[in-house]
Amino acid sequence: MENPFFEAWAAPFGAPPLDRIRPEHFPPAYERALAGHDAEIAAIASAPAGFESTIIGLEKSGRLLAKIEAVFSNLTSANTNDALQAIELEMAPRLSAHWSAIYLNADLFARIDVLYAKRESLGLDGEALRVLERYHLDFVRQGAMLQGTARARLDAVGQRLATLGTEFSQNVLADEQDFILPLDESRMGGLPGFARDAAAATARERGLDAPFAVTLSRSSVEPFLQFASDRALREQLFKAFVSRGGNANAHDNWAIIAETLSLRAERARLLGYKSYADYKLADSMAGTPAKARALLDQVWGPAKRRALEEAKDLAELIAEEGGNFKLAPWDWRYYAEKLREKRYDFNEAALKPYFALEHMIEAAFFTAGKLFGVSFAERHDIPVYHPDVRVWEVEREGKAIGLFYGDYFARPEKQGGAWMSSLRDQETLDGDIQPLIVNNCNFVKSDPALLSFDDARTLFHEFGHALHGLLSKVRFPRLSGTNVARDFVELPSQLYEHWLEEKQVLERFARHYRTNEPLPQPLLEKLLAARNFGQGFATVEFLASAFVDMDFHVLEQGAAINPAALEAASLARIGMPEEIAMRHASPHFSHVFSGEGYSAGYYSYMWSEVLDADGFGAFRPDPFDPVAARRLYENIYSAGGSREYAQAYRAFRGRDPEVKALLEGRGLETV
Repeated sequence: MENPFFEAWAAPFGAPPLDRIRPEHFPPAYERALAGHDAEIAAIASAPAGFESTIIGLEKSGRLLAKIEAVFSNLTSANTNDALQAIELEMAPRLSAHWSAIYLNADLFARIDVLYAKRESLGLDGEALRVLERYHLDFVRQGAMLQGTARARLDAVGQRLATLGTEFSQNVLADEQDFILPLDESRMGGLPGFARDAAAATARERGLDAPFAVTLSRSSVEPFLQFASDRALREQLFKAFVSRGGNANAHDNWAIIAETLSLRAERARLLGYKSYADYKLADSMAGTPAKARALLDQVWGPAKRRALEEAKDLAELIAEEGGNFKLAPWDWRYYAEKLREKRYDFNEAALKPYFALEHMIEAAFFTAGKLFGVSFAERHDIPVYHPDVRVWEVEREGKAIGLFYGDYFARPEKQGGAWMSSLRDQETLDGDIQPLIVNNCNFVKSDPALLSFDDARTLFHEFGHALHGLLSKVRFPRLSGTNVARDFVELPSQLYEHWLEEKQVLERFARHYRTNEPLPQPLLEKLLAARNFGQGFATVEFLASAFVDMDFHVLEQGAAINPAALEAASLARIGMPEEIAMRHASPHFSHVFSGEGYSAGYYSYMWSEVLDADGFGAFRPDPFDPVAARRLYENIYSAGGSREYAQAYRAFRGRDPEVKALLEGRGLETV
């Protein structure tokens, strides 16, 4: 059988032949790649210790495995099927065991340890020293210094956690795939034209007889929660949305959460830490759970006070309209939209025709061009895995620097949410390797696709991540692009969101999808005036998830674990308003349980927001100040993980960040 992984990739930029890669290609490719990587590691571990032979050897090893993993992870998240999911479940523990064997290879670590001990005398430049220090820390944090049975137990725990993370994400997707709610005209009351068009498109895509339908994609559910006058429909959709992964069916995730938390606590104790949160945050900007929680606590008080004020206002509006019921979570968005219209004389329905997807993509590209001198030219000769995927060639200073893939629409075989990934990371260790960066969103597909303002912000957010990968300019793969601390990685993405709200961006790109007329100045001014409307709600729903994540992971080994009870206790401790739900309830909290990426780290969005809110001050009064843009490029977007993160921020901003800017940015400073 011909296998694309065993041939040179002839597409432009050496892009993977995504149109030809099939599930059956992965098992033999993995077998060859794992065996080849094992042989490379054995050779490195038997060679004399040296920066070239050991660290550079590690950086250049496993190239075939990296290619396979990049393609496989993109497909299983964005275009999966039963065959891929079966391979995913089989390979998760095997890959964990493979990497564990590398990190626990005593001969290999001995060589890294020797180099680390004499690192100051090796004559290394800053980036080389940084990569040596990161490798040493990686190995220590993965158990290289453990002895005896602890090493074997750590390996077994890692394999089981890998399986649990895969099962968790597959269960969430299964619950989302199982739900499709057909609707007739009688249940569409209050829905504006763009929401009706999107619901009609969903019904057509799913081949339903009903004229309309809604799925559990956030971009499908939220317009109904925002506009549907049918309160029973809102309740039905809300409960289905928040219960994903927790429906006591074959896809239930509560037992997976309990076992995951127990194993993570055990893993942390094996590695010498009090809790998993202590382990995870030791290699972060926050440093400790106490410092992360201190930030959350600092924001929680003002946010909760504002949210309770908002709840009171919404309850009064319900009473004014003659409603004889208490404000519930499925009412919040509906009445908030009414209140916003009442206060600011506009609503989302008036805005949405001016936020066509195509215009917002152009706006993101324009902003990158103004700030960093990059340009984007769409290409149609790059292989893709689905017809929805589009590809652009990216240039800077007259030179191609990579490819950008945009996959913007929801579909049944795609995980929910929005994320950035890569098919290849930038490096110069083995030639000028240009990055292949992917953005995934889950907008409702319609013609044209119209975005809410929050959707447009999501697009800018993910594009900020994409730029972090595309603009990377480092030597070593280990330090490339987004390979940085979790509470630093959100800085480039959250900072980029600010430019969406800049008047010159909105005036140029917020244009009516039919007439191309710009957003009327009065409406633009109302939009900007209302930018902090509902920030109490938005901050509380986020912080609730961050508190629960942290409370889960400060548990010590041996603690009793009933995740549902622990979640309830965490929310009770902070006095969670009953009218607001967590942004991510635990059974579908994929950030935390589909893998270890944001585990004990969901707080990092708020930590990074301190940085981005403070950092955007460098662009006042000129949002495209060239001096600030150059510092931002040199110290943040292009630097990857090549320097210590607080140092990188100071080099950009000239000082340490202050939390005051975050509170002001969310309109909470006067509460």
